[in-house]
Order: sequence, then C-alpha cells, then structure tokens
Amino acid sequence: MAELFGFQIRRKSEEPEQTKNEKSFVPPTEDDGAVVVSAGGVYGTYVDLEGSAKTEAELVAKYRTMAMHPEVDFAIDDIINEAIVTDVNEDVCSIVLDDIEYSENIKNIIREEYDNVLEMLNFKNRAYEIFRQWYVDGRLYYHAVIDTENPQDGIKELRFIDPRKIRKVREVKKSKDPGSQISLQRVKQEYYLYNEKGFNTNQQSSSTGTQGVRIAKDSIIHCTSGLMDVNSSLVLSYLHKAIKPLNNLRTLEDATIIYRVSRAPERRIFYIDVGNLPKMKAEQYLRDMMVKHKNKVVYDATTGEIRDDRKFMTMLEDYWLPRREGGRGTEITTLPGGQLTGELSDVEYFQKKLYQSLNVPVSRLIQESTFNLGRSTEITRDEVKFSKFVDRIRNRFSALFLKTLEKQLMLKGIINSEDWEQMQNWIKFDYARDNFFAELKDIDIMRERVQILRDMEDSAGKYYSHAWIRKNILQQTDDEIEEIDAEIQEEMQNPQYNPMIDQQNQQGEPNGPPPSDQEEQQ
Repeated sequence: MAELFGFQIRRKSEEPEQTKNEKSFVPPTEDDGAVVVSAGGVYGTYVDLEGSAKTEAELVAKYRTMAMHPEVDFAIDDIINEAIVTDVNEDVCSIVLDDIEYSENIKNIIREEYDNVLEMLNFKNRAYEIFRQWYVDGRLYYHAVIDTENPQDGIKELRFIDPRKIRKVREVKKSKDPGSQISLQRVKQEYYLYNEKGFNTNQQSSSTGTQGVRIAKDSIIHCTSGLMDVNSSLVLSYLHKAIKPLNNLRTLEDATIIYRVSRAPERRIFYIDVGNLPKMKAEQYLRDMMVKHKNKVVYDATTGEIRDDRKFMTMLEDYWLPRREGGRGTEITTLPGGQLTGELSDVEYFQKKLYQSLNVPVSRLIQESTFNLGRSTEITRDEVKFSKFVDRIRNRFSALFLKTLEKQLMLKGIINSEDWEQMQNWIKFDYARDNFFAELKDIDIMRERVQILRDMEDSAGKYYSHAWIRKNILQQTDDEIEEIDAEIQEEMQNPQYNPMIDQQNQQGEPNGPPPSDQEEQQ
C-alpha cells in the first residue's frame, strides 16, 4: 500500500483493526458520494473510478452550463442574496458558542480560530462566490496546507480544488461472521484520489484503476449539498431538478422563434395559365414569370441601405402553380401569416415550472411586481417555504466551517477528538439576515401572544398559574424563565429602568443636620 500524501490526525478513538468489535454487513451511510470498493483479496485493491468519476464530472459541467442561462442565473442570484447578506456593520456569518459548557477562555480561543478560518477563505470578500460555487456544483473541495515540520501551527492556507479532478474513495473489508456466516463489511480506509487532468481520460493503471495521487482524508475539506441520486452513489446539486424544465423551456422557445420567423411573412400564390404548352415549355414559361416578379429592391437592416439583392428575398416565400387551358386564368392570391405568433402562454408555463423547480417564489421573478413591506398575513406560502429553504442550505453549508475548524483546533492541540465529538453538535452559526418576511412573521406571532396574554390577565392566578401562562402562551423554556426573572430583579435595582428608586432616594436623604433648640426658638 503506497503512502498517502498529506497529513493524518491521530485520534484516541482509533484502535487497531483486530480489537474492534463493531460488526455490520453494510458500510456506514454517508452523503459524501465516496466510491465504495472492496479491499484485500488475491488481486489487491482495484479502484475503478472511470465510470462514476466521469459521470460526476459531466454533472458538474452540466450544472455550470445551466447556471449561465438567464432564468437560472436570476434564480440563483436571488437565493444567494437571501442566504449571504453582506453588511459593513455586521459579519456575514458569526459563530455561536452559548450552548458549549467550556470556560470563556476556551470559547475565546475557538472564536479566534474561527476568524482565522474565515480569513483563510477570504470569506468577507468572497462569501457570495464561495456560496454560489457550492450551490451550483453541489460540492466544495479545499486542500488544507500545513507546515509538515511544525503541524502545531495549524492550517496555513486553503486551496480550492476543482471537483472534476478529485474523488473520495472508501475501502471496505469484507469478512464472514463465524457464527451466522453473514458477510460483514468494515471501513478499512478512506482517502481522496486526485487527477490533475480530470477523470475524463482513459488512462488507467493496473494498481489503481485510474491514475492519480492518493491524498489523506484529513488533508481535504469536503462539503457537499447532501442530495444523492437514487443509488446513493453520486452527489447532486440543487440545480438537478431544473434540468428537465430548462430543456423544455429552451426547446419551446426555439420552436416559438422558428414558428414566428417561418410564419411571419404573408405568402403569395401565383396561378399561371400555361394554356396548351408542352411540359418543358410550360416549366420554362413559369420560371420566366418567377424571375420577372422577383423583389429586386431590398432593405438591409444591418446598414440601413436599400440595395438590390435577389438572394435576400427568395421565391420560396411564394408559391407558383401552373394551370392548364380550360380552367380559370392567371390568378394571384395571398396566404395569410401565422395567427398565433403572439401566443406565449406555453413559454410562460414552462418558465414558472423552472422557477418552481429551483424553489424560488414565482412572484419574485415577475419583473412588473414591486416590493411591498406589508403585514405577514399578506405573505404568500411560497415566501415562507423559501425562507425555510434558505435556512436549510445555510445549515448545510456550515459544514465547511465545522470541518475546517475541527482540523485547525486539533492541529494546534486546543482540543482532542473526544472534546470535538461533544461540542460539534452544539456549535451554531448565525448568518446575517435580510429576509423581511421572516421578521414580519416573528413580529406577528409575538403580537398575537401578547394579545392573548392581555386577555388572560383576569384569569392569571385564578384559573391559570403564571408559570403555565409563561410556558404555554409565551412559549418560554425553563432556562429562559430563570434568565428573565434574574434580569427583572436586576432591573428593579437599576434607576434607569425603575424610576421609583430615584424618588425613594430623594425622600430618604436628609437635607442637612437637624436644627438645634436655639435655632428653633429663633
């Protein structure tokens, strides 16, 4: 087995393979799109990436091509503008460590390392581009560059890797359970395979199946969309649902243009009386008439000139039909142009279907509609769904920060793997928000709760306890109740919030020493 390129973080939980007692007949379910291969045996390890990696590279190329279309680009831009809000007075994404039970000193160190991660990503200036790249491709790869002689210094640089040139591989060792004889599978090793030329070539070697560099798992930061195909083998992008609607829209638009161009002009029908002329002479006479009636004066739309160009207006726009003696004489009629050239209902239908496949409210994509800051009761269901969709993709994208922060903290020895397993589920990320509709919804919910609380004022302490009202009407948790009570007690002693304290102080303070008996007599 060749040595892997890059660094590996040794974890205390890692034990020798022969001492592990975990048994399963299926590999662990992952959404990273890794290629699962069987390791060991007579022929050794054979990683056939040609099929799956080539398909994945083709998908990424298709997604990027789709993003170039105006309708798709408009929808992507609207999604990313909601997910990534850049404000000079507010961070794009800040880390929240309130739920972590560690000292404030450790929390400050974690915040400082998180700021270093954002600085290496240049996230403050490139947040839009990074998020868009992840959203379109459905995956992000970064190489964590460290100083091999001083790994405790942490990550020095994060270099972007084209997803068409790298693929994750998971080697699985199969064995049989002695008792039940069931075939068991255990993950033996995970690594990444990088090919500078991509996986579209047919270059193969007998040892790896595809030429490339094997890179250690810890050296790569991998973040995916979480969407998988039906076989759970390929990672999909959020644009995958829009492939068919986009193709339908493009086909219908092309067909509409072709129909309009071909059916726009009115065509003339010339019925030429050829009498009893023989066939050859009748055809020659018909050709002479066609040349005679050709349009000779042509307007050139590119230069604005009127010129004589017989090739511009061909006689395919007119129909010439001979008539024999005994029928009607020479006649010229007009064939009208297409009557449905202004019909766009079909195009608009597929356009709306494309927007729906991208989870963007159709009302946002209507150019004539204006932005209305109304009540939340006027917000459509699509806007609420869109707000939840943005929150989901934000949460998924946050894995990029988590994985980078994990490697940074463990390389510097700030925490170990056991500490990270405990804290990673409690780390939260707060994105700057610009969704006015979500804010209106929260305000209306609070207004309704306060209204109910006002209506139950006479029943408090009589039919309902104050604790029940706070938990069920105001939806306050036990921690929030304890925190709010402490704040109320603190504010009761603060003259800024309780003006009665100033009055009591003024009434209780003496104006001077009490007067003596002589002063009273005087």
